[in-house]
Amino acid sequence: MMGVFIAILVILAWVGHLAYSLLYVEVSALNPWLYVHVLIQTHLFTGLFITGHDGMHGTIKPSHDGTNKVIGTIASFLYAGLSFRRLKKNHQKHHNSPGTASDPDYCERSQNFFIWYFTFMWRYLTIWQILIMAAMFNVLSFWISEISLIILWIVPAFLSTFQMFYFGVYAPHKLPHQGDMMPYCSRTLQRNHLLAFLSCWFFGYHYEHHQSPGTPWWRLYQKKVH
Repeated sequence: MMGVFIAILVILAWVGHLAYSLLYVEVSALNPWLYVHVLIQTHLFTGLFITGHDGMHGTIKPSHDGTNKVIGTIASFLYAGLSFRRLKKNHQKHHNSPGTASDPDYCERSQNFFIWYFTFMWRYLTIWQILIMAAMFNVLSFWISEISLIILWIVPAFLSTFQMFYFGVYAPHKLPHQGDMMPYCSRTLQRNHLLAFLSCWFFGYHYEHHQSPGTPWWRLYQKKVH
């Protein structure tokens, strides 16, 4: 049950902080707290996605597919209107053939950060996702100013895609693929649990994740030997 508790806690933290920010944080370039709340919400967005990611691996509540699917679906949808089913299908392909032509997260034609990033985003973006996010924005704009929605909701979501892409895709899987990265074509962060959590919820321990995909994010540090 610990996994369920932590997953719900992350979702509630995301909802609670977003609601507080939209209602009470002044959107002004002169307000230093604005930048703090944007960074906090960015980190929580990343945690929301990784909660959905744990659902894909069935680690929120092991051997309970329904629980993993429900919580994973909620987290993925709240993140950016994402389809949990589609994410899970592509993520399985990533784990089956990481860092190869068969990996939907990998970019064979270029190792340039931005080309790879936009290729990665294009493969996951759908028209339904755009329509869902547009509808949510327009509904929320009845109560919240558009500038607040953009700065405190849209911008953190966008920033978190860079956070996850860098620590979860680009840095671990870029060339060259050396011997100590095999068989997952994956690097990993040096052992520093505080940095690993703050950078991307331990997702930078990426070799360990591929080695033990059944380990939830909050226990991944235990797999780190050096």
